[in-house]
Parts: sequence; C-alpha cells; structure tokens
Amino acid sequence: MIPPPIGVALIFVFRKPPGGPNRFGGLPQAMGFGQAIGSYFKNYVNFSGRAGRSEFWYPTLFVFLVAIVLYVVDRSGTLNLIWWLATFLPSIAMAARRLHDSNRSGLWQLLALLFPIGSVVVLAWYCRASTVEDSREAVFA
Repeated sequence: MIPPPIGVALIFVFRKPPGGPNRFGGLPQAMGFGQAIGSYFKNYVNFSGRAGRSEFWYPTLFVFLVAIVLYVVDRSGTLNLIWWLATFLPSIAMAARRLHDSNRSGLWQLLALLFPIGSVVVLAWYCRASTVEDSREAVFA
C-alpha cells in the first residue's frame, strides 16, 4: 500500500497542467549567464510572468557558487546566513515564474514540502522545457 503523502504527490506528478493558452504571459526569452543574473536581481520580488530554464538555472548556479565561496571565506556561517536571507525571496519569486512557464501556479512549490517525492516532482517541473501548448498566450477580447 502506498503511504498517503506519496499517493497525493503521485496524483500531481501525472496530472497535466491546465489546458488552453498560458495565463501567465508571453514566451520568455533565452538568456546568457550575465543577463540571467541581472534579471534575477531586477525581478527581486516579481511573482508574475514567466521565466525560461536559463533564467532559472543560471541564477541558481550563481547563488550556489557564491554560497560556497562565502563558506570558504567565513567558516562561522555568518556571511552565508546574510547571503541566504538576501537571496531567499528572489529565489522563491524566480521559482514561481519558472512554474508559470509550464502554466502552473507558483504555489506548487509547496509540493516540495512532501519530501522526497514532492521535491522530485517540483525539480522535474523546473527542468521541463516549455511546449507549444505552454507557449500560447491568452487572448482576452
């Protein structure tokens, strides 16, 4: 028998995103490393719109590398704590925009709290490329 939290998570894994045009805006542009870092800090608390894979993964790599450098510089963890506090909110906003790219609400990040299955599901959604159906814009008349 499958435990209830895992069963609930599996329902969401196999469920398709809402059909129809993407309600979160137009197709995001591909970005280079510097552009993505600039966009990450420019959209500090912007929870609307969409973020492409490059706009998500380059800042994730940047935040991780800076955390490693800060750990090497200051073993007490004080600088790492300050860095984590400075990047917590923009990381959540960027992850919400990344989920919007697949026509899902940013609240689906909460699924990651159902560790380990939920984390794997959300990670798979972050890695997923946009499809043609995801890229159609909503047309309001």
